[in-house]
Amino acid sequence: MADLRKRVNKGTDLDTETENEATNQDSDANFDLDSEDDKSLSKNKVDLSNTIPTGTDKAPEILDSTLSHLPPKWRNWVIRGIFTWLMIFAFALIIYAGPLALMIVTLAVQVKCFAEIINIGYAVYKIHGLPWFRSLSWYFLITSNYFFYGESLVDYFGVVDNRTEFLRALVKYHRFISFSLYIGGFVWFVLSLVKRYYMKQFSLFAWTHVALLIVVTQSYLIIRNIFQGLIWFIVPVSMIVCNDVMAYMFGFFFGRTPLIKLSPKKTWEGFIGGGFATVIFGLLISYVLCQYPFFVCPIEFNEELGRMTLECEPSPLYRPQEYSVPASFAPIVRMITGKNTVMIIPFLLHSLSMSVFSSVIGPFGGFFASGFKRAFKIKDFGDIIPGHGGIMDRFDCQYLMATFVNVYISSFIRMDSPQKLLQQIYSLKPELQLELFTTLRDSLTTRGILQLPTP
Repeated sequence: MADLRKRVNKGTDLDTETENEATNQDSDANFDLDSEDDKSLSKNKVDLSNTIPTGTDKAPEILDSTLSHLPPKWRNWVIRGIFTWLMIFAFALIIYAGPLALMIVTLAVQVKCFAEIINIGYAVYKIHGLPWFRSLSWYFLITSNYFFYGESLVDYFGVVDNRTEFLRALVKYHRFISFSLYIGGFVWFVLSLVKRYYMKQFSLFAWTHVALLIVVTQSYLIIRNIFQGLIWFIVPVSMIVCNDVMAYMFGFFFGRTPLIKLSPKKTWEGFIGGGFATVIFGLLISYVLCQYPFFVCPIEFNEELGRMTLECEPSPLYRPQEYSVPASFAPIVRMITGKNTVMIIPFLLHSLSMSVFSSVIGPFGGFFASGFKRAFKIKDFGDIIPGHGGIMDRFDCQYLMATFVNVYISSFIRMDSPQKLLQQIYSLKPELQLELFTTLRDSLTTRGILQLPTP
């Protein structure tokens, strides 16, 4: 009887031990999982690292065979450098082609970035067989672009739009049409809801809207920056490129101290070195571009020529102005210039603000993207650019910079354009337009700005 008891107890202990081992194995298996969603991904054996193509280690076959003798670190350095210069050359060609080409490229980049983000969502949730995810996502992209780009056309080409009855109706009811299109997508989404997958589908709905907020809204702001003058597009974009390249260079050769866990390869040496290089580069390129009206003139539609033009008398913002220096620096300035004032192009001061932002805050757009990729266990958003990854991998910081520049212009630079004011006037009733004309004429005459002919 005692022996039987011992056997039973021993069996019970073995069962308990086996159960504990199984529990420990489950615990170990889930140790590296970041969230509950990872468990479902693990169970369904979805490996996003294999599903999403990456381009950091990708290179054309000829280039790959040529560099095969190099260590992986230097091989990646050379590939990354070659395609960096190719992208800079392509960027220069697009600028040379003019503002319309820039806008078309911006739209194309926006669509590609959106596709890369949506593809990740599709890879995560396609295991559930949820309907209409991609179709709804692209529908909302088209709707958002219609709204945002329509707003730009109304602001800058309202005078032209009012020539045609059809265009006038589109302008007048633009926001209502946009809202109706969005409501159509909203109803479509509600009708596509499937029992048992409500949470997943609402997650996808939120996913799509966050992607729209990150990509479409920011690209719209880039377009608005371009209309203020190409310099407001070229300088910020170049600063981000310079900061990215120089931070990589300084980090590659001198990096020793890790900067942030989200990006293990980022170092304090690269961050600081890239920051100083960006400030110097920003001041230099701003000074050069301020010398040419092509870069500083706002983009306006010329009714006589029937096209967009970049011709104007540069404003004082882009011409040297005399500034008084603080009393504490006056002796030093007097020794150099012989007076207590200095000549500075005002835009250089604004450029300094943008360079500081692109150096200090801009990299956090990249850190955000790194965290996003780590959350889904992927290395890149895509593989379209060898050595770099996807389009989103190159433009993650650009969108954050575009928002800052637009806010900066609205806060410190821009006033309402004549085109926007004219559009608002054309929307008034004829009697109100006549009243406004009479009031403006009398005001200009009283101040001596307008001389009326004597009868």
